[in-house]
Parts: sequence; C-alpha cells; structure tokens
Amino acid sequence: MSERKVLNKYYPPDFDPSKIPKLKLPKDRQYVVRLMAPFNMRCKTCGEYIYKGKKFNARKETVQNELYMGLPIFRFYIKCTRCLAEITFKTDPENTDYAMEHGATRNFQAEKLIEEEEKRIQQDREEEELNNPMKVLENRTKDSKMEMEVLENLQELKELNQRQAQVDFEGMIDRYRELEKREKEREKEEDERETKEMLDRALVKRLRDSDSDSEKEEESSSSQSKKSSTDKPTDILTIDKPTEAQGTSTGGVKRAKVESWERSVGTLGGRGALGSLIVRKKPAATFIKPRPVAAVAAPKSQADSTASTADSKNATKPVTTQNGSSSLSLLGAYSDSDSNDSE
Repeated sequence: MSERKVLNKYYPPDFDPSKIPKLKLPKDRQYVVRLMAPFNMRCKTCGEYIYKGKKFNARKETVQNELYMGLPIFRFYIKCTRCLAEITFKTDPENTDYAMEHGATRNFQAEKLIEEEEKRIQQDREEEELNNPMKVLENRTKDSKMEMEVLENLQELKELNQRQAQVDFEGMIDRYRELEKREKEREKEEDERETKEMLDRALVKRLRDSDSDSEKEEESSSSQSKKSSTDKPTDILTIDKPTEAQGTSTGGVKRAKVESWERSVGTLGGRGALGSLIVRKKPAATFIKPRPVAAVAAPKSQADSTASTADSKNATKPVTTQNGSSSLSLLGAYSDSDSNDSE
C-alpha cells in the first residue's frame, strides 16, 4: 500500500528536464489575492472611510522598472466599498510601509509627517556642517548651552521637591520594621492558638469516645439483665408448671425445641392456659389376675352356675368411672357377693 503523503516522486532513467516546455507568461500579469487594508484611508470619489484591517479581494502586480536594493515593488488594486471606485497603493520597502498612489487619501499621518520633518532638518544641518566649519562650532556651543540649562532646571526641580516633601526616610524604615515585627508576632500567636484548639478538639473527641464506649457497655449489661428477668408476654403459653417439668426430667423424656409460632400461640397439648381446655383420656389400669382358690362345693343347680360364670366375667372387666379411674373396691364387693350366692 502506498503512502498517503508522498515526498519523493519516481523519475525514470530516461527523464530529461530540458525537454519540459516552459510557460511564457507576461511579466506584468496580475494575481487575485486576499488582503486587508494596511492603513486608514478615505475615498476621493464618495468620501467613504475605509478602516485599517478591512478585507478585500485585490489584484496584485509587479511594478515594472522599479526596484529597491534588488527588491521588487508590488502594486495592489482594490475597490471602494460604497462607490466601487478603484484605489491603488504599493509597497514601500525603504520605510517598511505602504504608499498611497491614487483613488484615496491616507488618514492619521501626523506622526509620520513629524518624523519626516525631523529627518529633513537633520539632513539640512549635516549638509551645512559639511561645507562650513564655523557652523559646526556654533551648533556645538548651542548644544552645550542647552544641555547645561536642562541640567540646571532639573536640579532646581529636585531641590524644590525635597523642600516641600520633608520626608523622614529613617523614620519610614523604622516604622516598616516595627510593622513587620508586629505582623510576625501576630502570625505566631495565631499559629499557637490554632494548634491549641486542635489539641482541645482531639481531647474532647477522645473523652466522648470513651464515654460512649462505657455507655454502650452499661446498656448491653442492662439489656442482658432485662432479658434474663423479663420474658415476652406470650411466653406464658408455653411455660410448664415446675412439678411437670420435674416429672419430665425425672422420666428421662427430652423436651422438643419450641418453635416461634408455638411460643406466640401455644400448643393444644400443653399444660398452660390452652392445655386446660382439653381433657386427655388416661390409659386403663392393668388388672392382676388373682390366684385360683380351691373349689369349695359344686353349684346346686344350672341357674346358679350360669350366674356365677357371668359374675366372674364381669369381675374380670375393669370398671371405669366418669373421672377415668378404675375402682378395685367394687371388684372386691362383687367377688364377696358371688361367694355368698354359691354357699
């Protein structure tokens, strides 16, 4: 891939630059250039002011048969912005400026005119001194007198100012030193005060931190004691009586973990406030079969024998009362009545 910005071009071996035809352009040809007005001017036709820095599309040409130390001089053609009259000016390399030719007049040339007048006077004086030596002596005496008068006037002005001012320079220096010393002392006091305030703030902060730590410890201890002393109001639903707790501990049955909803609502089978609403059915008491007794006498009749068998069956069944407990006393009474009947 070729480069984007090519600096060198390819020349074939048989390239001959003399064979390239040259363009024959006239020496006084004109170019269109973009420039700004080099000075303030006023149009002679309509009186329009054209200020310095106004942009124009001008025509540029080289002035024929006019050079300054080998430098060519260029002429520019512009048009008035109001009446379109042609205005021309050219370069002035001798004065590093531009010279107006025709179509307008240059404004604000007072300084330039003064400089030109001074130069003319200086040239005339040099020409006179060159031809007349007595004129040189006269000019020197005039210059020396004028210089002495200027120095005398300057000295008088200095003395007059010193008399009117009456400034005590030593006192000014002493006051300045005193002010500087006070300023240093004030800065030192401010630095000491700031450091003291910073230390006081740090000490107060430490004391507050220690107080807050002690308060936190006291609050934590008090909260622990409160937790141990008081429980939630709903814990009464899950608390068992001490006797039942002892019975469960002695029986070797481990209490299951109490859930959060049981702690707040309670269980139906608990011994708390809700446990009193349900009555559990107690298991039947085991009956110990008594030892057989020797037969005393045979029954007299078949009716007596059937009655005795029925009584024995009833005796073997446990009798459950309304409270759910079996009574052995009734069983003993039935057995006594059976023995009397058999007799």
